Formats: sequence, C-alpha cells, structure tokens
Amino acid sequence: MAEDLTTSQQAAYHRIHDSDDFAVLRKRVRGFAFAGTAAFMAWYLLYVLLSSFAVGFMSVQVVGNINIALIFGLLQFASTFLIAVLYSKYAASQLDPISAGLLAEYDKKDV
Repeated sequence: MAEDLTTSQQAAYHRIHDSDDFAVLRKRVRGFAFAGTAAFMAWYLLYVLLSSFAVGFMSVQVVGNINIALIFGLLQFASTFLIAVLYSKYAASQLDPISAGLLAEYDKKDV
C-alpha cells in the first residue's frame, strides 16, 4: 500500500502523523478503547466468576424459570450494545471533528 502513495500523499501522511491534532485523536481513541475494554472485561469476568463460584446465587429464581444467571447473561448483550452506542456518541462529538480536520489536511492540493 505504501508504494501506491504519491510523494505528496506520503508527505501529507507524515505531516499529519506528526501533528498535535493526530496525537490528541490517538489519545482520545485509546482512552475510550482501553477504559471501555477494561470495564467490559471486569463485568464479563464477574459474570464468569459468579457462574463458577456462586452457583447458589446465580440459581436464584427471579420470575418463573428466569434466574439471576440468565439475567446476567442477557445483560452481557445489553452492555455490548450500550458500549457501542456510547462509542458512537463519543466518536461523533470528540473524534469526528478532529478526524475531519485531518482529512481536509490530507486532501489539500497545495502541499
């Protein structure tokens, strides 16, 4: 791929890569990604550990045949969708304006 870039595209890439806006963008993406991943993994590991070591608690019937384990399992799906929605909103407000500016910088014809 790199060999397909023109000299001006390569220069624009290096200029953008070295810019403060790109550093801010990378920091914001990593901050959300690492925090979201850590939170989800902690929640998931709690579910796994409770399922393994707190069988009595997870077997408690809430309504009919629906027990706490089933509710926690379904909440895993809900939390996945919640993280996706939160990321979408975060990206729209915090990442997209910066990336649009960087794209405009890359697309500039007067290098």
